[in-house]
Amino acid sequence: MPHPSRLDPSFRAQLLQRLQSFEVRPLPHEGLRHAAVAMALVQEGTGAGIPGLEPGGPAWSEAPALLLTRRSATLRAHAGQWALPGGRIDEGETAEAAALRELHEEVGLELAPDAVLGRLDDYATRSGYVVTPVLVWAPLARDLQPNPAEVASVHRLPLAELLREDAPLLNHPKGAEHPVLRMPVGRAWIAAPTAAFLYQFRELCLLGRATRVAHFDQPFFARR
Repeated sequence: MPHPSRLDPSFRAQLLQRLQSFEVRPLPHEGLRHAAVAMALVQEGTGAGIPGLEPGGPAWSEAPALLLTRRSATLRAHAGQWALPGGRIDEGETAEAAALRELHEEVGLELAPDAVLGRLDDYATRSGYVVTPVLVWAPLARDLQPNPAEVASVHRLPLAELLREDAPLLNHPKGAEHPVLRMPVGRAWIAAPTAAFLYQFRELCLLGRATRVAHFDQPFFARR
C-alpha cells in the first residue's frame, strides 16, 4: 500500500483535505469524564524503540510517524499500557487546548494552536471517559522530555506500520455485542481505545476511507 515518505507540505495538505471533508461524530459526555488525546505527527527519527521495529540507525529519518507513550507503571489506571499523550479536559478548555497542554506536560513538546489539524471521532471507554482525538503537526519534535510521573517511555510509530496487511486484529468474545479491536505493532499489539484512533487515522487520513470506530470494544484489561 502507498504511504507518505516524508512530513512535507503535500502530505499536510492531504491530511487537511481529508479531515475537513470528514463529518466528525462527537459523543455526549454528560455524566462521563471528557478527555482528549494528541495524535502528534512527527519525524521517525532514529527508530521506534518498539519490539519488532528495530532502530533505523544513527541517521535521522524524516519519514512520518505518530508519537506513542508507554504509561508509567506507578499510575493507578492503565499502568504500563500503550497510549497517546492526553488526559482530562479542564473546565472551560477545548479538546484542542487540552491535547496541546497534555502533550507539553507528558513529553515536553510545546506547540502553538496552529499546529492542530483537526479531530477524529470520539470514543467512549469502559472506564467512564469520552475521549476526543486531536491531530497535530509536529515534525521537528527532536528533544522530548517525558514526565516520569506519567510516562515510562516515548516512541515513534512509523505510519507504514499502520498499513500492515494483518491490521486490524478483531476478535469476538463470547457474548459480546461488538468485536474487540487491536492494532499490530512490531511483535506486539495495541488495544482500543488507542487502537481505535490509530485505525481510524489509517483508514481516513492514509487511505481516504471514512471509517467509524466508536462501536469497537476494548479488551478486559484495558477497561480498568
